[in-house]
Amino acid sequence: MKPLFSLLKRPLLFVAGLSFFVNLLLLAPALFMLQVFDRVLTSQSKDTLLVLLLGMAIVFALMLMLDYLRSRLQGVIGGLVAEQLSPTVAKAMLEKTARRSGRVPAEGLRDVAALRNLFSAQGLLALFDTPWAAVYIAVIWMAHPLLGLGAAGASLLMLALAVANDRITRGGIEALQKEASAATRYLESSMQNAEVVHALGMGEALVGRWQGMNARVTELQGPTARRSVAMAAFTRSARQAVQVLMQALGAYLVISGEGTPGILVATTMLLGKALSPVEQVIGSWRVLAEARLAFARLAVLLDAVESQPERMKLPAPSGKLLVQGLVFRAPNSERMILGGVALSLDPGEALAIIGASGAGKSTLARLLTGLWKPNAGSVRLDDVELTQWPREDLGPWIGYVPQDVELFAGSVADNIARLGAVDSEKVVRAAQRAGVHALILSLPDGYDTRIDEMGVVLSPGQRQRIALARALYGEPRLLVLDEPNSNLDGAGEIALAEALKGLRGEVTVVVVTHRSTLIQHMDKMLVLEAGRVQHYGSVGEVMAAMQQPAAGKGGAQVVVMPRTAAEGRAS
Repeated sequence: MKPLFSLLKRPLLFVAGLSFFVNLLLLAPALFMLQVFDRVLTSQSKDTLLVLLLGMAIVFALMLMLDYLRSRLQGVIGGLVAEQLSPTVAKAMLEKTARRSGRVPAEGLRDVAALRNLFSAQGLLALFDTPWAAVYIAVIWMAHPLLGLGAAGASLLMLALAVANDRITRGGIEALQKEASAATRYLESSMQNAEVVHALGMGEALVGRWQGMNARVTELQGPTARRSVAMAAFTRSARQAVQVLMQALGAYLVISGEGTPGILVATTMLLGKALSPVEQVIGSWRVLAEARLAFARLAVLLDAVESQPERMKLPAPSGKLLVQGLVFRAPNSERMILGGVALSLDPGEALAIIGASGAGKSTLARLLTGLWKPNAGSVRLDDVELTQWPREDLGPWIGYVPQDVELFAGSVADNIARLGAVDSEKVVRAAQRAGVHALILSLPDGYDTRIDEMGVVLSPGQRQRIALARALYGEPRLLVLDEPNSNLDGAGEIALAEALKGLRGEVTVVVVTHRSTLIQHMDKMLVLEAGRVQHYGSVGEVMAAMQQPAAGKGGAQVVVMPRTAAEGRAS
């Protein structure tokens, strides 16, 4: 948040400066009333009244201009907040979602909107005006010490009401925001499975659960709203009562001969100006409180982004992959998913990873791409640990096809080009290397065919093949494929096999698969069982060891992975 503070410092100082002059000009109406009651009415001078009116016309013109500039500048600051924070917050949310590093604050962009709304609310300007209560009280004190004491007491009462309002409503507002965010997240996540929900007739049950969560929000909203409204109403009544008491005190001083009617009217006006910002702050308290909570959440979210040091740009990798003592536990759990995994691939070598469901294959694939960070051990690309690569620099050198393929809104060419500027030559070359060029040309508009976020105009197999072309876009040095043939038909299997055959010797390939059809195109093979390596070596050696398990134990034909020191420490 520090760069944002630096950016906003100057415009906020301008707002403070404009507030200074606006509040200075607000003294003029009180002085006008003082002169009218104590000079004009006693002297019966029309010329004096005319001059005072001309002076007030100038004051109101200046006040209009300055107040307009202050409000417009406040709106500009809100725009700057959204412009500076939105891309950074969106990027941080994407990173946390990909890494699954704790709960992802789905309300991140809504928090940015809450901060922007703060700069369009009158409560913020009231915060700049509140310190002027001391100036107004000082002027009232100069008129008469008793009036000054009364004004000071009234201001302290309003301040106490503001603090009480915070204490009474803070917990309710925080709980309300938490429950409302949970209900929104539940509905948004459920929409991702809308097809299953509709097909299985689960819509009524899902909406019922969501309504139950909303009922909890309504339960919290009622008491919070009642307390907020009650405090606002009490504050308005207290302010009116205080002004009546001040008028009574002023009238008493006039009757006693210690003041004039002009002083009575002027001090009453000044007291109203002193108390008005406090009342506005209390009236806008919910907006201010929501902005404060949003700021706190954004600060936590962005701390991780700011803590990342700027790293030196590294040369293009050749594709050498080295994994040592890799250990990974489930987030917020001691359950071991991978333990002591080690492997090495020279540039251009291909590795098949096989194992039963739940053996940790997909987890290993994510660790090899740097999406997730291991609890122990390291993944090195050209002897450089993946965590040392800036993600923007590492991404172009890695091709990745996840188990669940999703395409983005845009054209087929946009998706293959990874949503960047479309280089037609690179797009076509990637499609040809993936064996999907002919398929794309058969689509209604070829490479310009539009698809939505879920790629509904394409079959799962077609999406998977286009995702392979996306992974091969540019010059990737490491290609990680997580069950790339799970949705492919016979033609797709052949195209994938030909693509992998053409990549041998050029790109380091890691394929997670359950099917033996792809293994023949691999150089090495790794067998996982319950997160641990059972066999690792050349394809022929591992296949022989799997067919004759007894011969594989301690033999020279296949590497049987021992329990590593890192795994021992993690257990």
